[in-house]
Amino acid sequence: MAWGALTSKLADERAFADPETAARKPVELASSIEPVQDGRIHIEKINAPFLYILKGTGAEFGAGIRYAVEQGWLELHESGTYVRLLNGDDDLKQQMASN
Repeated sequence: MAWGALTSKLADERAFADPETAARKPVELASSIEPVQDGRIHIEKINAPFLYILKGTGAEFGAGIRYAVEQGWLELHESGTYVRLLNGDDDLKQQMASN
């Protein structure tokens, strides 16, 4: 197999290369976690499964979180230590159910 074909194949197989796709998984993970207080979900509770179970990258996780915040699905605390699910999560769930 030629080097170019191998690198192209590997690049095409990234499950979370698209920010919207990457955003859906942290929101899905966050919605399955019991918030600790005031709706807070510690970022490591969604970061660890994304990185180690789903095999996403840190860059994909960051892009996904940014996209989810921009869409109004998540609120990210300025410290980056926790997120909150927003009402937009209901819209996301409906979109995911229809796909």
